[in-house]
Amino acid sequence: MRKPDAAMQNPYMICSSGVVLLLTAITALTPAFGADTPRLPPSTRDGQHDFDFEIGVWNTRLKRLAKPLSRSSEWLVYEGTTTVRKVMDGRANLVELAVKGPAGAIDGLSLRLYNPAARQWSLNFANLRSGMLARPSVGSFTDGRGEFYSQEEFDGRTILVRFVVSGVTDDAAHFEQAFSDDGGKTWEVNWIADDTRVR
Repeated sequence: MRKPDAAMQNPYMICSSGVVLLLTAITALTPAFGADTPRLPPSTRDGQHDFDFEIGVWNTRLKRLAKPLSRSSEWLVYEGTTTVRKVMDGRANLVELAVKGPAGAIDGLSLRLYNPAARQWSLNFANLRSGMLARPSVGSFTDGRGEFYSQEEFDGRTILVRFVVSGVTDDAAHFEQAFSDDGGKTWEVNWIADDTRVR
């Protein structure tokens, strides 16, 4: 299911062994992940609290590429807030994104759900302009870095989407989204957000 505007996906949906397993599952559809891809065992680490750092209110500075996968270098800048709430006793959290800039506003909602059997998170984003949930990105954290992947349609093409969470401290975090239209050989970053905690 394609996002209403794939360039405006939520980076807060923003490579562990669990992610490698996801990528090997789509081997037949993406030549870059061929038969030689190593098959790693499932993670034994419980990642249920990996997003606990983000509970609270954040100032968000966000920029997104105006025309992804077009060789464009025009970036659109937004500022606003991100609010993250823990739900279901920490097995899920809800993210509200509200930012504005010269190009307009982005109001989004992301529901993150933890799967204890797979030890992975799914990041489910909805742009409130359409009111539709997008295809989830799935992955987990390793050594403080989260990587999440999905396969989607963009401008009539099947692409891979990678969302990365990094630079996490008590008061800051960095989020990036990237697209690949060559099966993961190369990636183009099209969404960057830097959050600082509101005290």
